[in-house]
Amino acid sequence: MSVHDELTSVQRCLDDLLRSVGRLEKQLGSGGLEMRRVRADTNHLRESLALLRESATGPAVTAKRPDLVTISDTPYDPSLWVDTDDEGLGARDRRAP
Repeated sequence: MSVHDELTSVQRCLDDLLRSVGRLEKQLGSGGLEMRRVRADTNHLRESLALLRESATGPAVTAKRPDLVTISDTPYDPSLWVDTDDEGLGARDRRAP
């Protein structure tokens, strides 16, 4: 079987499971912790299968590398640091603790 056929088969089984859980929920009520947990688990399965189907059938997307930024080796302009504190040392006109 191909991947597409397998995913379709799993989708059919999951649809049956969702219908069965719905019928069970009608009979037992949706207030109990166990029923909420079963409902949440089936919803997670549905979401996981959708993601799997998306990744398996979608075109292979290659991750685009971000553009490189060149950083110059020249020193920064000292006027950028006027009125700033040295990290860990405090202000220039005061003593460090």
